Amino acid sequence: MEEYIKRVNQAVDFLSNNIELTPKVAIILGSGLHGIADSIENPKKFSYKEIPGFPVSTAPGHKGELIFGKLNGKDVMLMNGRFHYYEGYDMKTVTFPIRVMQLLGVEILIVTNAAGGMNPEFEIGRPMFITDHINMMGDNPLIGPNVEEWGPRFPDMSNAYDRELRQKAMEIAQKLNIPFYEGIYVAVSGPNFETPAELKMLRWMGADAVGMSTVPEVIVANHGGINVLGISAITDKAVHEDLKPLTAEEVLEVANKTGGMIVKIISELIKEL
Repeated sequence: MEEYIKRVNQAVDFLSNNIELTPKVAIILGSGLHGIADSIENPKKFSYKEIPGFPVSTAPGHKGELIFGKLNGKDVMLMNGRFHYYEGYDMKTVTFPIRVMQLLGVEILIVTNAAGGMNPEFEIGRPMFITDHINMMGDNPLIGPNVEEWGPRFPDMSNAYDRELRQKAMEIAQKLNIPFYEGIYVAVSGPNFETPAELKMLRWMGADAVGMSTVPEVIVANHGGINVLGISAITDKAVHEDLKPLTAEEVLEVANKTGGMIVKIISELIKEL
């Protein structure tokens, strides 16, 4: 754990010495949702490879860079490409950037992802505001020694996805005439898409959408006292009774289209924070 803490501090020191702003809002851009990066004013970009201690993103649609700048007048930090458990990283590596965000002073995390819609009423190509999650990844990033300076041994998760932030975001979506859903996100390890039997089980458990990310980052953000807004792009029908073959390319195509709506919501929300 000491080595991990050292790596986090090295990354924080490197970034602090190379940026002039103090971001209070961080945004994680999921698969196909990189469009908001084009809206950043005076961006300063750092490839993950040049940041001490940072892992490298290998998933399709994940560029692998941190971007600092202004969005609608507010100092923000963008994570353009995340790390996944299925890439072979352990959970502490997956959530490494969240610790860096925490020590840089981030107070609000907006996390996006591409997800399969298990709720039969969901149409593809629409955003879903995450109300809660179910962790089916078989691991937890907080397992192991607890760093008291980072957060409590047993963090509360009763408001893991901040209700106030979500309400503001939904009001903005309504003003912009963007149709949306609310729902529960379930995270699985991947990298394979789910079988019909697995989808039936996950739906029975109460989940509305399924994906392979987000939950580890949200757990660590809550542990570190960061408020979270989660938005999924519903990219495919993951309904067990009528499951069609699916490719990553198809998911990215829909995520790119849905990303435009999510960008508009986030941009307007930043104004009101």
